[in-house]
Amino acid sequence: MIEYRHGTLDRTFAALAHPTRRAIVRRLSAGPLTVTEVAAPHRISLAAVSKHLDVLEKAGLVRRTREGRIQRCSLRAEPLAETARWVEQYRSFWEQQLGALSRYLAHRRRHS
Repeated sequence: MIEYRHGTLDRTFAALAHPTRRAIVRRLSAGPLTVTEVAAPHRISLAAVSKHLDVLEKAGLVRRTREGRIQRCSLRAEPLAETARWVEQYRSFWEQQLGALSRYLAHRRRHS
């Protein structure tokens, strides 16, 4: 079994627990954006978006850089890749469980 740094997974899952932060990650997956561009589709203040970016940045999911007065945000894939590997470990478990359920239901249908 692969060893994971629980702190990284905890921070990633906590950061992605909020729908606004998931939307920000989704938008940044297309490429870097300014903070103003990140905030544009959301009906919340720029300060609130900045707080969401802080959480994403602390989780290692976002990197912010300054170009004069403009802040650019870019997505960092490493924590997402680690989280995806962790989730992938459980795919075979769920496939086995769903396969067993499917066989059980098929058996029930034949004998009803």
